[in-house]
Amino acid sequence: MTATTLFDKLLQSHQIKQFDDGSSLVLIDRVMLHERTGALALANLVADKRSIVEPAAVFCTIDHIADTSPGRPMQTRMPGGEVFIEAMRKQTTDLGLTLFDIDDPRQGIVHVIAPELGIAQPGITLVCPDSHTCTLGGLGALAWGIGSTDCEHALATKTLRVKALKQLRINLSGTQPPWLTAKDIILHLIATHSASRAVGHVIEFCGPVIESMEIEQRLTLCNMGVEMGAFTALIAPDQKTVDYVLGRPYAPANNTNEATQHWLGLATDDGAKFDSEIDMDVSALAPAVTWGTSPEHAVGIDEAIPAPIKANGDSDPTRLAALAYMDVAAGQKLTDLAIDTAYIGSCTNARLSDLRRAALILKNNKVASGVKAICVPGSTQVKTQAEAEGLDQVFMEAGFEWNESGCAMCFYAGGDSFGDQERVISSTNRNFEGRQGPGSKTHLASPETVALSAINGTISDLRLHFSNVG
Repeated sequence: MTATTLFDKLLQSHQIKQFDDGSSLVLIDRVMLHERTGALALANLVADKRSIVEPAAVFCTIDHIADTSPGRPMQTRMPGGEVFIEAMRKQTTDLGLTLFDIDDPRQGIVHVIAPELGIAQPGITLVCPDSHTCTLGGLGALAWGIGSTDCEHALATKTLRVKALKQLRINLSGTQPPWLTAKDIILHLIATHSASRAVGHVIEFCGPVIESMEIEQRLTLCNMGVEMGAFTALIAPDQKTVDYVLGRPYAPANNTNEATQHWLGLATDDGAKFDSEIDMDVSALAPAVTWGTSPEHAVGIDEAIPAPIKANGDSDPTRLAALAYMDVAAGQKLTDLAIDTAYIGSCTNARLSDLRRAALILKNNKVASGVKAICVPGSTQVKTQAEAEGLDQVFMEAGFEWNESGCAMCFYAGGDSFGDQERVISSTNRNFEGRQGPGSKTHLASPETVALSAINGTISDLRLHFSNVG
């Protein structure tokens, strides 16, 4: 029998037909929608007089443009955004779809609530018109982002065509230091191998570091697979995955032993071939922070910003432009940079474990004078649980704003902005020009690094905190 990869197994178990060009028609188990793109897909479906083949397999949330200020005094943070929200409400009612509305305790960022509610499970296929759907590969689901047209097709037929893909295995070895998070690891990988290294590939993360990593960190790692250019990213389910998924509202309630055995069998066989492999020892990695306008523009916190030179010695215009936009210089240390704003949120790093770790840094400390600090939990459930643990009080006593759940200022949608030329350290996933507002300068980092930087008023080395407390 031919040894097969995890991706092979997931694809083959859902494959309806393989075409001559290597692409496959696959069965789609579940579809998730948010109001910003999902409302459009549903409107197109209705306009084309098509019906949804399995309404019970479609889950909708309001997250991208929902007002996240305390108490949600406004419905939306986007000028004109009410149109999207009201359209989503009407369409889901008319079509009989599940909607997690703003006032629903199950509401939250689509990629946070999918695992949280058990909608995402090992072995299923799941699509959403959002590029960070690859997050769910952290549970061993085959999940990827799609456009509105493909979304309409998936809703109407429960199928999609997937082109032939290459496979990249990333093996993480060594001992993970206490200050090193999944966010740091993925930033190091992208900086070392480029933001286009995985274009046309499915990534499988594996190795002893993955085995010891908790589920929410695995979700963070897979979340940013798309920032490496990947179609999606995967991690084989293990007992941690089983324990995480079972008991959640949409997880299997019956035949759990059968589900467990199936999930634990979803692993790459010994001897299975990948198109390429990357090995990284994480033992000596420093906390990572971006200096430019791509996740690729990242360095260890103790490294200087690199010269804008290509491998062949020529000047790199992209990096020159990034230096100019970010108002930094080659040779400069990130720890010399004062910040205006510290932001903790997004589908990358706003789960309960993220907030717990950040709160450990903030406890009995104060945000530096002149720094605006904001925390936006990834879901209403995360917010509720955090408040039950008193984490909200830790954040607020330190000087952070404590907001309602949603995507918030992960991206600029018009209206509120961090402000022209403001330097932001952020736990989000993208840092291109204007991502968090016109002229805003975003440095990506882990929630812990964001928290410590907020206290110090400058981008800070998390290892100093650990040396002081340990």
